[in-house]
Amino acid sequence: MQSTSLREQQKRDRKDRIFNAAMRLFNEKGFQETTVVDIARAARVSRGTVFNYFPYKEAILIDDLAQKLDDMRGRVSGSSPTNPLEALYAIFDELASFAEANPNHILPLSYELLNPDPERSKHAFMSLPLVPFIYEFLTQARTQNLIRSDFSRERLARTIANTYFLTALQWAAYRQDRSIHDELKKALKLTLEGIVV
Repeated sequence: MQSTSLREQQKRDRKDRIFNAAMRLFNEKGFQETTVVDIARAARVSRGTVFNYFPYKEAILIDDLAQKLDDMRGRVSGSSPTNPLEALYAIFDELASFAEANPNHILPLSYELLNPDPERSKHAFMSLPLVPFIYEFLTQARTQNLIRSDFSRERLARTIANTYFLTALQWAAYRQDRSIHDELKKALKLTLEGIVV
């Protein structure tokens, strides 16, 4: 029994070492310029070991954003906003801060979500807990009759998540001269309120 837990701990430690080495290199050299061989050397593991934990380089960024989303969930849920729609704005503000702090990670993350390989794209999207996070607040909003009931909360949550990903992609690709906080706030407002007068 102890050997199993020791083995599991060693696996977690190895994964953490790979993750930390990769994130450091991405920040120092850039995502595109960092190779899996660079990551393996910095983590003191083989290239194959890196792939055992992260099947492709982008998976490391997905893992990073998933961890950040879990942290955001705690902060936003802990602040107990009385209006669930205000909570959505708080989520988008947190996501804007993530994009602002990691502008060079947004493009590869976005490309992975739009990957032409449907399995990779689906895996990336499903690995990020953004939709379930948004869904929680939409459930509260539906209970309070703040949102429409003719579409499922799942569909609404996916639409709001897609609003974030596409707005962040546009910002990272060619709008970094604008405030990502303002861009995301406007995009969420448009998504929630619609374009029809």
